[in-house]
Amino acid sequence: MKTNIAALDIGSNSFHLIVVSVTSSESIDVIDRQQEVIRLSEGNIGDTKIIQPKAIERAVKVIKRFKNIANIHNATLRAIATSAVRESQNKLEFVKTVKERTGVDVEVISGLEEAQLVFSGIQKAIPTLSEKSLSIDIGGGSTEFIFANFHKIKNAKSLKLGAVRLTQKFFPKFILTDEKIVAAKKHVKEITAPILKVQTIKNIKQFIGTSGTILNAGMMIKAIRGEDIGDYNALNNFEFNADELFKVEEKILSMRTPEERRSVAGLEVRRSDIIPGGIIIISTIFRLLEIEKMVISNYALREGIIFDSLKRSKYSM
Repeated sequence: MKTNIAALDIGSNSFHLIVVSVTSSESIDVIDRQQEVIRLSEGNIGDTKIIQPKAIERAVKVIKRFKNIANIHNATLRAIATSAVRESQNKLEFVKTVKERTGVDVEVISGLEEAQLVFSGIQKAIPTLSEKSLSIDIGGGSTEFIFANFHKIKNAKSLKLGAVRLTQKFFPKFILTDEKIVAAKKHVKEITAPILKVQTIKNIKQFIGTSGTILNAGMMIKAIRGEDIGDYNALNNFEFNADELFKVEEKILSMRTPEERRSVAGLEVRRSDIIPGGIIIISTIFRLLEIEKMVISNYALREGIIFDSLKRSKYSM
């Protein structure tokens, strides 16, 4: 007997919905996917983190629509909120408003819980995990680093570093300058270097990347190769090397406005304003760790929510 489950990822940049059909063997078939760019942290200045009324309205509207889609598929919906909500001063108001106006209960999770859920998705998408791997998930507001031995997490770190957050700090009007690019790279290095010590990354055999920035980098690399771009679903197990990433970095950072960047083949137009921030993060990490190649997982948090929900239901039976 099949059952349907829906997962809603309430991210800093985008909201993602996935609806799946689950068989008794716990394999899943995706029956619907939806994405909306919301920018929950839009309008924040400095270190003050408040979800603005307009952002709450956008969120409520989309969550209502996503809930209706889940209902159409007769799917149980589980909603998870990450950095933009967990760091906001009015997160309780946000959760309460969403519940009152949509009927959806929002779970606000920690950075560590986020990393664990991301890895739950990754290990289903990349079944041949190496003895020592590092998975990197770059979101809008945070970046997760997951150190694992085969399918077991050994250590996980969540940094307050993401494509939207870096953009707001250094490129608030989405215009690039050489001075700001240098400052942004220095900032990323200062934040990431302490957790990426040589002894921590020693003997890592496999580097895995997931979520928007890295998936979109993969699309642009496919375009540079002259391959059919397809969509994100075709990127699972796609491998790229450092030189290819640095070519994308050079191209993106040479285009100073979102309008110019929209012409880049493979770039998701909705990311044209924040993609420089994301590319700076992943390129800086590549250089710090001297990564030669990375494989992409197209499963991340939302798929992790599905598999975690299946595990919970199994143990509650």
